Amino acid sequence: MTFALGQPAFAADAAQGAKVFSANCAACHMGGNNVVMANKTLKKDALEQYAMYSAEAITTQVTNGKNAMPAFGGRLGADDIANVAAYVLSQADKGWAG
Repeated sequence: MTFALGQPAFAADAAQGAKVFSANCAACHMGGNNVVMANKTLKKDALEQYAMYSAEAITTQVTNGKNAMPAFGGRLGADDIANVAAYVLSQADKGWAG
């Protein structure tokens, strides 16, 4: 007998997320910055301040968009969005250095 709790386990791939980020997000968020709303960066302190420091929050934002950020749910698959979230969190933890 198999029991399923929520979604199946998915190990997001931050390296793949880096590629998706570069192709879709870097124009506005290069280096974790935000060219549209300078205070709402992808840096750890800002992500924490705006309750965005989780894969779930980032996934929701990327999928649905908000304010000036467009929704990417129609352009990117769920795996790509999960990978971007993993990449953003890993870079935030490193201070977007390297």
